[in-house]
Amino acid sequence: MQPDDLDFADDLALLSHTQQQMQEKTIRIAAASTAVSLNIHKEKSSILRYNTTCINPVTIDREDLEDVKTFTYLGSIIDEHGGSDADANVRIGKARAAYLQL
Repeated sequence: MQPDDLDFADDLALLSHTQQQMQEKTIRIAAASTAVSLNIHKEKSSILRYNTTCINPVTIDREDLEDVKTFTYLGSIIDEHGGSDADANVRIGKARAAYLQL
């Protein structure tokens, strides 16, 4: 993996098949960010695990990243079950609220 254009990074999602792969990617992203004078805000960084029994922490600078059940990425809700129900329900709720304002 060769991260490019991190000098404009705001949000980033890393996908991995294993916990080890996720840790390695996280280390590489942290190093690449440091190289262009960006800091990763560890308290705002999180890990969402899908279809895994591994609970080993992913860390940056020896600090564990928070495990979460859901998060919003680029306006879409992503959950630990891999479905889109939560996202669809939120969008339907917003549409319903807008319709009721008519």
